[in-house]
Amino acid sequence: MRNPHSNGNLRKLEADGGGEATEENGFVNGVILGLDGGATSTVCVCVPFFSFGERFPDPLPILGRAVAGCTNRNSVGETAARDSLEQVISEALVQSGFDKSDVRGVCLGVSGVNHPSDQEKIENWIRDMFPSHVKVYVQNDAIVALASGTMGKLHGCVLIAGTGCIAYGFDEDGKEARASGGGPILGDWGSGYGIAAQALTAVIRAHDGRGPQTMLTSTILKALGLSSPDELIGWTYADPSWARIAALVPQVVSCAEAGDEISDKILVDAAEDLALSVKAVVQRLGLCGKGDFTCPADSVFYSFARHPVP
Repeated sequence: MRNPHSNGNLRKLEADGGGEATEENGFVNGVILGLDGGATSTVCVCVPFFSFGERFPDPLPILGRAVAGCTNRNSVGETAARDSLEQVISEALVQSGFDKSDVRGVCLGVSGVNHPSDQEKIENWIRDMFPSHVKVYVQNDAIVALASGTMGKLHGCVLIAGTGCIAYGFDEDGKEARASGGGPILGDWGSGYGIAAQALTAVIRAHDGRGPQTMLTSTILKALGLSSPDELIGWTYADPSWARIAALVPQVVSCAEAGDEISDKILVDAAEDLALSVKAVVQRLGLCGKGDFTCPADSVFYSFARHPVP
């Protein structure tokens, strides 16, 4: 079958030294894999490869799509992160009807990529999964989010606030800056993990007599099926992965909406911390009044939409 989007270009991949993609697939030039990997989940989509100068169809066909777990190795460790990458790639390819020899390139935006050594490690993971002709590109997921929100123009600032948080920006000359994004131990208190961790701390402090009583105690215990704050210790350390802790954010929001002052303060402090991250990036790059600003629809923003902070 002729590829209706190829503009008559029916070359096979081996012409470029790659694997073979047959006309039976419908897209004989092969495919590209795009991955968005966060501390909660990872999405992989498989789309057709188009040569430079070819007209992209609108909308671009999604040939395969899969979702797997966390690929931030700082949260779940290298083994679990790599397993999730392999799973999501395999499932997307199976759904698309293509195999690894048909892949032209893999583009990943992954949280926790903070240094060239992080990029190199994940690139090596991916290269081990594919033939040598496959090109691999790895960036922090914030860069991908900025490109998505500005239609590919890397100029401006993006704020991500889900399980983790980060502010990232570029000026018009390509200079980049970031704030936050180092994980909860290094102060990402505007993140979902940071909000939930402070809520758990408030429950323990209230139980000890070191802090005021809070509605969070009964709400969180009920949500977790626990009978006493003492049980929170075992629950927390049984699996301290960031996404599991951050899943308690809706309980914090519901308590704030019901008038709990402790919960409200946690959310206000988180919003202020996120604002400081954006301010730091904007000031360092001289972006005041310049460039674009985008906020992807992450879980913490949904929470703030439900409970606007003053």
